[in-house]
Amino acid sequence: MREQGMSDVSIAQFKRLYTQWQHDDASSWIREDDVEPLQDVPSFHDVYKTIDHDQAVHAFAKTAFLKLNGGLGTSMGLDTAKSLLPVRRHKARRMRFIDIIIGQVMTARERLNVPLPLTLMNSFRTSQDTMKVIKHTKNFRQDDIPLEIVQHQEPKIDLSTGKPVEFPSDPTLEWCPPGHGDLFSTIWESGLLDALQDNGFEYLFISNSDNLGARPSRTLAQYFEDTGAPFMVEVANRTEADRKGGHFVRDKKTGRLVLREMTQVHENDQDAAQDISRHPYFNTNSIWVRVDALKDMLARYDGVLPLPVIQNYKTVDPTDPDSTKVIQLETAMGAAIGHFDGAICVQVDRMRFLPVKTTDDLFIMRSDRFHLTDSYEMEDGNYLFPDVRLDPRYYHNMEDFNERFPYSIPSLAAANSVTIRGDWTFGHNVVFYGDAVLEDEGKPSYVPNGEFVGPQGIEPDDWMW
Repeated sequence: MREQGMSDVSIAQFKRLYTQWQHDDASSWIREDDVEPLQDVPSFHDVYKTIDHDQAVHAFAKTAFLKLNGGLGTSMGLDTAKSLLPVRRHKARRMRFIDIIIGQVMTARERLNVPLPLTLMNSFRTSQDTMKVIKHTKNFRQDDIPLEIVQHQEPKIDLSTGKPVEFPSDPTLEWCPPGHGDLFSTIWESGLLDALQDNGFEYLFISNSDNLGARPSRTLAQYFEDTGAPFMVEVANRTEADRKGGHFVRDKKTGRLVLREMTQVHENDQDAAQDISRHPYFNTNSIWVRVDALKDMLARYDGVLPLPVIQNYKTVDPTDPDSTKVIQLETAMGAAIGHFDGAICVQVDRMRFLPVKTTDDLFIMRSDRFHLTDSYEMEDGNYLFPDVRLDPRYYHNMEDFNERFPYSIPSLAAANSVTIRGDWTFGHNVVFYGDAVLEDEGKPSYVPNGEFVGPQGIEPDDWMW
């Protein structure tokens, strides 16, 4: 890391993660008997009724917006920033994640007359392409507050040796970002907190670039100010589909909130941890933090918060499952909640949690379930989406995905679920309804223009009366 010019802070952070990984033991478990479930979190709707919305603009004017933009979208076979992936069209214009994010910021600035600076935390892989888009976006200007901070990088570890992996054919693949928990040490080194304070900003709202529901909110800005809390996380109601996700619990000894990932759940506690009536909320990874509180906390730890290590097992070349197996040592941003006395959560609707992690998610986003409004809100009627399962052999990578939907995504308005097994390509104006299923025919297959697909597959042309 020193040979590559890495900073002392980045080296200290990696050393802590590596040492913790080497000595991984029972201390990493967050046992059910040691915590209390998080219950009765105030909802956005309850909060909304208590806010003076004219006054809320003043809190919003002291808020800055930071988007985590370091991901390449390797889970969808991409080798560029996921935020450069087209989501849908708006008034004939192709809209990428980054276009929608910028649109949300510019709309807030214009309608509410607030500065709302936007900072992207890029990685060494996403910085150049993303900043090119930002700088060529018409009418988007920002002075005084940095447009980007670049997160650290660390060596991927060869799983068989515990040493830095070697990959001579592409040495850049020997390195990776240390997860979104690296946000804090990156912020510390970048001087962003000083710049925010110098320009009168007191609050920082942070979310993932692939979560288009995490829009700037004057209501939540005012609520956060009113509570006096140093740290606030947006949580949403868990469903059965979310039961294996990270959730918050309260440590019985300290009284502080703690983020518990499923990797930190002991096998004897699995049933309790996945009980959505006992632990009803999951982490959306959207946080609000007071700039002065974060600055003080980072100073206490010389920029490196002691967050739990997350072990991410991959191959050195994410697109080649036969390449060397590696481990990437990471941390989670939300785990910082455990360091702040008085930290809180607020329960938000699904409209503020619209992540795109796979092509299954993108399938819904591009469908007629959504409408992109003029204020750049991804709008749906009830935000209860069909269960989509696309055959990973043919739809996992974006190139394959786009090839099989050459015209548009079929209608999902009447669909409860969609299951596609096998290699299917779709014509114009195809409609899914009910629990739609297409079975593998053992060869490339085609759904013609205008067909309806339901529980029995493609509806027959010869209707029985």
